[in-house]
Amino acid sequence: MVRFNILLLVAAVICSLSVVTSQHKARKLFQALESEQERAKQLEVEFGQLQLELQTWATSPRIEKIAREKLRMRTPETDKMITATAGVSSR
Repeated sequence: MVRFNILLLVAAVICSLSVVTSQHKARKLFQALESEQERAKQLEVEFGQLQLELQTWATSPRIEKIAREKLRMRTPETDKMITATAGVSSR
């Protein structure tokens, strides 16, 4: 009978330790999940900022300024412009 009680005590201790271990792992995983969710929020904010910056860099006045200053481009004279029209043939 004493051996059986000792065996039950050992089984109870092992079960208790496994419960504590699994709870500890669950807490660690939950902390990691919260950390990753916070990082995802930060990345969403950064992505929004980058999209706004991209829109700013791609504005027509800025591109025209770079074309004039760095590439030394200019608007062609009107008499040298050729207008393309979407042609519908009239046969």
